[in-house]
Amino acid sequence: MRTCKAVKLAGIEVDNVTMPEAMDMLERFISSGKPHLIVTPNPEMIVKAQRETEFKQIISTADLRLPDGISMVVVSRILGVPLAERVSGIDFMLRAIKLSAEKGYRIFLLGSKPGVAETAASRLRSQFPGLKIAGTHHGYFDIKQDREIITLINNAKPDILFAGLGHGRQEKWLSDNLMGINVSAAAGIGGSLDVISGNIKRAPVWAQRLYIEWLYRLVTQPWRARRQVALLQFLWLVFRPNFTYNNAKRG
Repeated sequence: MRTCKAVKLAGIEVDNVTMPEAMDMLERFISSGKPHLIVTPNPEMIVKAQRETEFKQIISTADLRLPDGISMVVVSRILGVPLAERVSGIDFMLRAIKLSAEKGYRIFLLGSKPGVAETAASRLRSQFPGLKIAGTHHGYFDIKQDREIITLINNAKPDILFAGLGHGRQEKWLSDNLMGINVSAAAGIGGSLDVISGNIKRAPVWAQRLYIEWLYRLVTQPWRARRQVALLQFLWLVFRPNFTYNNAKRG
C-alpha cells in the first residue's frame, strides 16, 4: 500500500518523495521480502507513456515512481502541486549503494554492453568498501535468454536488482519477470552503469546545481537532441489543458 502522496503530470502520477524518504521506502521493501518495482519517470518517459498503454500502466502501478527531472519539479510548482525535489535514477542508485554497503544488502547489476557492469561493479566496490555485489550481466540478451538471466540473478540472491536496459525495455522486462525473480527491490536505472563505469561523463557538479545538466548533455552528446524534443512535448502535454481552457473562456 502506498504511503506517499503523488503528483499527476500529463496523466502520469509521480510520487512526491525526497531522497531520504525514498531510502526509507527502499528499506521497507527489503524488510518485507516481497518484490517491488521502482521506476524513474522523466519527461521523455511521460511522453512515451502517452502513446504506449502498457508502458503507462507499468509506471502507474509501480511501487515507487521517482521524479527524475528538474523540469518536472519546476512545472509542478507552476501548477501549484509542488514536488519536493528531483530524485534522479543515478542519484537514487548511488544512495542505495551507499546504504547497501552500510547494511550489508546484496546488489545485482544488469545492463549495458558486455564488460560495463563489471567495470561499474569494480568502481563501486572501491568507492564503497564492504559493498556486496552478488553478480553482474550485460544487457545484450533477447527474450530466449530470459530464463537463463533470471536463474543467474536468483542464484546470486540479491536484495536489490538495478537494471539498465534503456527506458521502456527495462521497465517492461522487470514488470514481466518480477514475480519470478527473488529480489525485494528492482529498479530501472537507464544509462547509470555507463556513467559509473566511466564510459559516459556525467555533467559536473556546478551544472547539476544550476539545473542545466540537460544542457551539458546536449552539448557533449548532440545525438540526445531527440530527448530535448521530448521535453518540449512534455511541457505541451502538461500545459495544454490550461491553454485550451483559457482560450475557450476568451471565445
